[in-house]
Amino acid sequence: MNDIATVRPEAEIIAAAKRVLPGGTFGNLPAEVVLKDGKGGRVRDEAGREYIDFLLGSGPMFIGHAHPAVTAAVQEQVPLGTTFFANNRHGVALAEAIVDAVPCAEQLRFVCSGTEADLYAMRAARAFRRRDKILKFEGGYHGMSDYALMSLAPKRPGNFPRATPDSAGIPKSVQDEMVISAFNDVAMTESLIKEYKDELAGVIVEPFQRLLPPKPGFLQALRRITAEHGIPLIFDEVVTGFRFAYGGAQEYYGVTPDLCTMGKIIGGGYALAAVAGRADIMAHFDRAAVGDEDFLMQIGTLSGNPVAAVAGLATLEVLRQPGAYERVFKTGRTLMDALAKLIKDYKVKAQVVGEPPLFDILFTDEPAKDYRDTLKADKDMAARFNQLLRAKGIMKGETKYYVSLAHDQADIDRTIAIWREAFAELTA
Repeated sequence: MNDIATVRPEAEIIAAAKRVLPGGTFGNLPAEVVLKDGKGGRVRDEAGREYIDFLLGSGPMFIGHAHPAVTAAVQEQVPLGTTFFANNRHGVALAEAIVDAVPCAEQLRFVCSGTEADLYAMRAARAFRRRDKILKFEGGYHGMSDYALMSLAPKRPGNFPRATPDSAGIPKSVQDEMVISAFNDVAMTESLIKEYKDELAGVIVEPFQRLLPPKPGFLQALRRITAEHGIPLIFDEVVTGFRFAYGGAQEYYGVTPDLCTMGKIIGGGYALAAVAGRADIMAHFDRAAVGDEDFLMQIGTLSGNPVAAVAGLATLEVLRQPGAYERVFKTGRTLMDALAKLIKDYKVKAQVVGEPPLFDILFTDEPAKDYRDTLKADKDMAARFNQLLRAKGIMKGETKYYVSLAHDQADIDRTIAIWREAFAELTA
């Protein structure tokens, strides 16, 4: 059956998904959400309903869906070959562009997903330090590897620094290789690094953890503490890379790590991610440079493939245009300010958290500085609010509004109107 040429009713697609997919989904949104196409800052589902899109494919569509420059680049490349399992000029050019843009990046290695990038960054730190343990922060998301799924979202957080597995199928021994600290807690983190300094291979952190900005001085302190003990600092910039600034969160917050990971935006909507950093650490990917014992093996069938590379290059070219980031931040600030005003007008116990390119509402009026603070938020209220938004024409995930360069004034106005309608129903 040629699926491309087959028109199927939405209900039939949903039924088929529930038959052939565990839970009826790809593991992301509910089975009932079946998207058909997207253009700019909007998407449509299989029933023809249009949504203002703040999901953006979970972030990569930063310049909007089906951007003409990206589409043209991909259409030009596809007839020439989609992957070669070898260097290609487009992948090399994209690597050059990223190294030029990102402060910590002296060299990089391409992979296909953020999960891979974070896994290899931790492995590179282990190879470099010849140590095993990694310190991460409770609530921090670093992909789907066994190590990353330690204390990502524990429902009953335990005592620091003991790790809690967040998935079935993870060997119990992995718990012993992860040290857990609290985001934004300098004293705890410094104490743990000093305690485990002879066992730590590295420290991995989202410089902007999910929705929580770093407290002033936190990232600077983390940089100082890790440098004092010669422990590589890894910034997970899969989300923030090229989103908060052209040089990522490390440029935006003014702190340079030893390694970083990137994904989403650098592939322009195609499967591409990267681990980048100091040349002496990245040398472990080169057998000739470090020898057999210290060599870090990394092979990927689609790593650096030319289709994703040309999409990434076209995306970065758009982001280099004057005023691009100013527009995104203006859109985000306008939306955040309007949402905060509606919270006040409707007397809802809630707050807006995040930065203009990436934010959401937490249904609590208590300050939120770390993961445990977010557990105080009313999740049932958030779920009801999100359901209302989707019914009225806003597409987003459970958390996060991803703001794009393509969102225009009509999208802003309609979003605010939908928020107002949703709050009226929520508080009725």
